[in-house]
Amino acid sequence: MRRLALLLGFAALVAAAPIPALAQDYVLTIKDHKFTPEELKVPANQRVIITVINDDATAEEFESSVLKVEKVIAGKTRATVRIGPLAPGKYPFIGEFHEATAKGVVIAE
Repeated sequence: MRRLALLLGFAALVAAAPIPALAQDYVLTIKDHKFTPEELKVPANQRVIITVINDDATAEEFESSVLKVEKVIAGKTRATVRIGPLAPGKYPFIGEFHEATAKGVVIAE
């Protein structure tokens, strides 16, 4: 009987616990070896999902040392990158295969 009461008490605690916010979705597009948008604004302190669409025929690598992300996206495909939660601030990223033109920043606010 005591065991049942403990299980019911635990179940009530779990049911009353706040549900964490789901990650929000954002889109970055690579075209002509450039990211669009170059500045991606996201909410601070939340998980974020970025879908990177590569419209170029060649591969590109979405890379950011501060975001701790490296993801190669083949030409004419898309990939998903999960980041955060991020403190308010600016987080630069590059396309490693075309660093001169493929640059951007995630702005958490």
